[in-house]
Amino acid sequence: MEILKVCLLENKRTKSMKAEKTKIENMKIKEITGEPAIDLALDTIGMNKQALVFVNTKRGAEKCAEDISKKLKIENEETRKILDVLSNQMLNALDRPTKQCMRLANCVSKGIAFHHSGLHSKQRELVEDSFRDGKIKIISATSTLAMGLDLPAFRAIIRDLKRFGHHGMSDIPVLEYLQMCGRAGRPKYDSYGEAIAVASKQGEKDRIISNYMKGEAEDIFSKLAAEPVLRTYVLSLIASNFVSTEKQLKDFFSKTFWAHQYGDMSRIEHMIDKVIDLLEDYEFIMVQGRSDEKVVNKSASRSSDFVSASDVCVGSSGDSSNDSTNATKLRATLLGKRVAELYLDPLTAFHMVKCLNTGSSREKITAFSLLQMVSATLEMRPLLNVRMSEYDLVQEKLVKENDALLMDEPSAFEYDYDEFMNSVKTAMMFDEWIDEKDEEYLLEKYNVRPGELHYKLSNADWLLYASEEIARLLSHQKLLKDLSKLRFRIKYGVKEELLTLLKIPDVGRVRARKLYLSGIKDIAGVKNADLTTLTQLLGKQIALKVKKAVGEDFEKMPVSDGKRKGQLGLGKYE
Repeated sequence: MEILKVCLLENKRTKSMKAEKTKIENMKIKEITGEPAIDLALDTIGMNKQALVFVNTKRGAEKCAEDISKKLKIENEETRKILDVLSNQMLNALDRPTKQCMRLANCVSKGIAFHHSGLHSKQRELVEDSFRDGKIKIISATSTLAMGLDLPAFRAIIRDLKRFGHHGMSDIPVLEYLQMCGRAGRPKYDSYGEAIAVASKQGEKDRIISNYMKGEAEDIFSKLAAEPVLRTYVLSLIASNFVSTEKQLKDFFSKTFWAHQYGDMSRIEHMIDKVIDLLEDYEFIMVQGRSDEKVVNKSASRSSDFVSASDVCVGSSGDSSNDSTNATKLRATLLGKRVAELYLDPLTAFHMVKCLNTGSSREKITAFSLLQMVSATLEMRPLLNVRMSEYDLVQEKLVKENDALLMDEPSAFEYDYDEFMNSVKTAMMFDEWIDEKDEEYLLEKYNVRPGELHYKLSNADWLLYASEEIARLLSHQKLLKDLSKLRFRIKYGVKEELLTLLKIPDVGRVRARKLYLSGIKDIAGVKNADLTTLTQLLGKQIALKVKKAVGEDFEKMPVSDGKRKGQLGLGKYE
């Protein structure tokens, strides 16, 4: 086994670092499986320590955790009971466990876990907390666990230093390697730690030593140079009245790390001018007193059904154009101010404005058209990629929904056509979610894991709320109901027919569907339903809570003795 020199993490409490270094240099790891990362993990457990194993893919993290767990047997009865309870919590974190949940639960029953962005947030928290408590000894993880978490890991085992990207397999940054190393030997838990990189051959060993152990970390660059970030911050500064003139805006940016790093302020000012022009074209800001102010009336070029954002501008006291300073004044429209408050990229907001204006002129729009609108935004990325085998399926859906779309389909030869198709596939996934398909179905069909699904659902809810706010400001009243209803369906993953039942506390998508299929379709139906019937459908405690929620005095309600086979009846006060 080729184990690269451990990166020793020192701190002031270590009394004899020289002795520890010698110990590490002479370290011998017993080869059990022939897989260095697994053997190192097993060796760590043998030392009664904990470790993190970093791999480059979600699937790889799961496979590594499974392989480690298969080599372990829990002898202690008390430990086995604790892990069984924890395993059951992992399994039932979702309403309906997926294959991923079962896989995680099986690993946890042996004190091993995997961790990546595809896990549900409840499962991630359980894994992290259980590792801190010492219940879980090894976590196999992607690089998401390397960022900022303080965990009692004695070892950080770095199995993969390459990752698949836009140009195939490529080396991870040195900064990311250092972050992984930094998870080992935290001062709160250990006097020192071991960060171990695994090499398969001598050539790879030399490369890792040269590139990572002796390499320098990459420079950090300001994110303000990214156009979406610059657009958002310029609008935010104007909308919050932090700056009111073009000079103040440029002076502010001249003091940023971006300006310090970039060096050419004249170039930065040119970029800011472009953003100001863009925001003015979008009618999110109003510019007054500019020497090159455009005389052309922009609204004349717009279609008659387009609601102008400048019609809803923030009021001001007095005419600022009479200011003797002749400074270029910047002022947010009411719509621009709301866009800034919603933390939207102005490009996304303008996309929504155009789509909502199109939707307001139609008799009816579908849930899919609104879902595709939010899926086509920058905030929803990364989108689901359309594979070659799926192209016909997505194209078929596109043809079916083409008349309902709120944005124009680009030409197949345009650069953004692939992103458009990806937005359609992402909208299809959302559409199946509100058609009551569960996490397991979406995992199998779209390869979207529960954690990724709920992250995207949260994003969709935020973007639909933003669309609702924009529609309200543009006076598109008839769209508000559709947007509000869709937000509710996205939250619960249900068809429209269940919306009334979901207003009852403790009733989610599964219980609502049970009630509906039994003929109980609204709150009146719940009130009229026999308590025994509700108990058979929902269970005793939930049935009592539901009755109480709809205003029924359940303690005085008689309960019939009618029983289903194999089921006990409720007594009056049982």
